[in-house]
Amino acid sequence: MLGFAGAAGALAFVSAGPRAQQAPPYRWRNAKVGGGGFVPGVVFSRVRQGLAYLRSDMGGAYRWDASAGQWTPLLDQFADGSLQGVESVAPDPVDPNVVYFACGMGRRDDAAILRSANRGADFTVTPVSFRMGGNEDGRGVGERLAIDPNRTSTLYFGSRHDGLQRSLDSGATWSQVASFPYKGAGPHAEPGRWTDAGLSFVVFDPASGAPGQGSKTLFVGVADPGVHHLWRSDDAGDSWKPVGPEIAFLACKAELDAAGLLYVTYSNGMGPNGVTDGAVYRYDTHSEAWKDITPERSTPTSPGGFMGISVDRSTPGALAVASMNHWKPHDTVWRSTDRGETWTSVAEQAVRDVSDTPFLNWGDPQSQFGWWIAGLAIDPFNSNVCCYTTGATIYATQDFTDVSAGRPTLWKPWVDGIEQTAVLTLVSPPQGPHLLSGFGDISGFVHDDLSVSPKGMFTNPVFGNCDVIDYAALSPNIIVRGGTPDLHRGGATLAWSDDFGSSWHALHAPRPADQPPPPTPAPGQPRRRDPYQVSDIAVSADGATFVVMTPAPVFTRDRGASWSVCTGLPLGSRPVADRVVAGRFYALEFATGRLLVSDDGAASFDPRPTSGLPDLAADARVGREQAWPLRAVPGRKGELWLVSRAGLFRSRDGGTSFDKVDSDVVVEMLDFGAPAPGRVHATLYAVGRRGDLRAIWRSQDEGRSWVRINDDRHEYGRRFRCIAADPRIFGRVYVGTDGRGILVGDVA
Repeated sequence: MLGFAGAAGALAFVSAGPRAQQAPPYRWRNAKVGGGGFVPGVVFSRVRQGLAYLRSDMGGAYRWDASAGQWTPLLDQFADGSLQGVESVAPDPVDPNVVYFACGMGRRDDAAILRSANRGADFTVTPVSFRMGGNEDGRGVGERLAIDPNRTSTLYFGSRHDGLQRSLDSGATWSQVASFPYKGAGPHAEPGRWTDAGLSFVVFDPASGAPGQGSKTLFVGVADPGVHHLWRSDDAGDSWKPVGPEIAFLACKAELDAAGLLYVTYSNGMGPNGVTDGAVYRYDTHSEAWKDITPERSTPTSPGGFMGISVDRSTPGALAVASMNHWKPHDTVWRSTDRGETWTSVAEQAVRDVSDTPFLNWGDPQSQFGWWIAGLAIDPFNSNVCCYTTGATIYATQDFTDVSAGRPTLWKPWVDGIEQTAVLTLVSPPQGPHLLSGFGDISGFVHDDLSVSPKGMFTNPVFGNCDVIDYAALSPNIIVRGGTPDLHRGGATLAWSDDFGSSWHALHAPRPADQPPPPTPAPGQPRRRDPYQVSDIAVSADGATFVVMTPAPVFTRDRGASWSVCTGLPLGSRPVADRVVAGRFYALEFATGRLLVSDDGAASFDPRPTSGLPDLAADARVGREQAWPLRAVPGRKGELWLVSRAGLFRSRDGGTSFDKVDSDVVVEMLDFGAPAPGRVHATLYAVGRRGDLRAIWRSQDEGRSWVRINDDRHEYGRRFRCIAADPRIFGRVYVGTDGRGILVGDVA
């Protein structure tokens, strides 16, 4: 378990707390979806064919080894969640075994430089004082971290807030380069600005030095507003001069070819959103002549800029650039074979095969080419291999040179091993598929086979986020879900299914007469969330009643054809169905600390005299994605569990009395799985804390004792968001993470 302590620049390993009693070994894997989130950058090794590294904004980093044939996650062992936001990656330009990562989620989080001498199998961690923004705006620029190819112990890092940083001892210590003119805007710069991009890239000229002596010439880009956006040094960083065209755009990414030509992409914003204009320039580092080689100009009807760029190391004069936020009609990649004098667009003839990850169609006949194309890389050993990153995945082709011949190119998601999603809700019903999931940005899935990507995401409607899924305990084919509307399509925020989630029917809760619908957006503009739209929905044990927490809670028994008001059910309280009694619901009134019960299918709720409940004021849910504190046990009439800030409480009599469970784990999320062999009661699984240790836990004795079931190699930044236990397989638990997809744990 790794954490930070001590002064910046010092290597620090600290224990996260006392060792917990360990369960029998668990095997952890991902339920396969495939890709899923924004990939800001991908970099090939220039000294070892078949080796590449990928950095994500909240799901860590991955290594591709051609011999393994899949991406390998590299940062799962770190407990500090901030390290899962990777700001930059730098493979060593001489030693293929050495790689560096700059990690830090945001300006308020820990930041560190990670160095590995075995391709990411293990790391040396150096905490640094300069903050990063691996999951902030501007995360697609770069690469900020660079290694001098003529003296690999020298590294530079273009920081967001603290100017240019340098290390002369392979990343062990860092200091600001005093001579560099732009010192950064500081961590609390312009009021109202959430973040700054700062220095966007560092590029060395290998021809300016000799091995062992260091390089003399290097270039640093600036992606903050200002007069100068590109700086050059010809004396190893002792002095600097501004170079570049006189344009107001920010320098985003750059690559230098073997002939000494520097190619730079510019945009009028740091991205990935908010970019409406940009350019591409070529700079002859010998003559210092600049030329505008922009492939396609932005117009009022087709705005957008440029970011991704890659030089073809095998074909002199060849390179590729990518658009950024050219939503109308779409983003694209361009290829040039004459140093940018002419370009050929890829998207128009690109063929995309997403059969291994069909959710990328988003319910449409075919997938989009991509958006937020910040990462672009041509294999330095093979001109035909090229990849680009998007807001949802990474695509690759093996026939990239066909672009210039006017032939179609085939692109497939290059995601085997990558699971980079934020999971908001999970359920494991007693029949049908073992798992249903709700995601941020990707609606949700039925997982019929955990080893393959689901056949498609939830549609009719497609959600922007799926916040809640519930099933009818006695008729588990009936599923309901709630979420937020898709940003561009709009639509309902509730849906129901009677075939275990395979197909869906939109559900529309009533709108009061004094609540007009939101205005229709102008063509091409995204839809905004209607404040009246809701995502909280629950279903009775028999599936006959749906309850929706509109501003006035309502229920329907005819699948939304008519609605009635739930009397006595307060705002801010989500009802929970008894898992055995068909018409019974329970609800908490946090302000008064009362338990409310309905025995007439949610038509009315009345206070239930009860004893043993703690003060509930602190347990009120503050966000729609937060786990609901009251849980009903499947197959157990009247058994309720309360996950409170005051501890864990249990009722066996429908809420008439609650007993506090004597537990040394502070439970945050709880679910009920198949009983252990020889036992009757459900096995409990939880995410919670014992001291400073946040972990995944299991109890076989009704919560009296807990054992940790994830280990020090499976920390995942401790970014756990939801949990579901399988009622049919003892030992099986599903954990939703913020950045590493769905984890599946089984007894090894």
